[in-house]
Amino acid sequence: MMEKKKQAAVAAVMYYLSCEKEALAAQAAQGIEEAGAEAPRAAAAAPPGPGPWSLSGRQEQMQMRVMVQMKAFH
Repeated sequence: MMEKKKQAAVAAVMYYLSCEKEALAAQAAQGIEEAGAEAPRAAAAAPPGPGPWSLSGRQEQMQMRVMVQMKAFH
């Protein structure tokens, strides 16, 4: 009796996972169709990210602040 319950539970979980996988695949297919029409517009509207020099400067500022907070310069 207990073995049948375990098998039923495993079967239910496997069915749920397969349904979820199919739903994700359908959403992805729909997203690709919608993104195909909107991709040129979205790519043109996206601002460029910060450059490597600005990221490096920000990291240097944060490191300096940590050093000051640790009183490394006293």
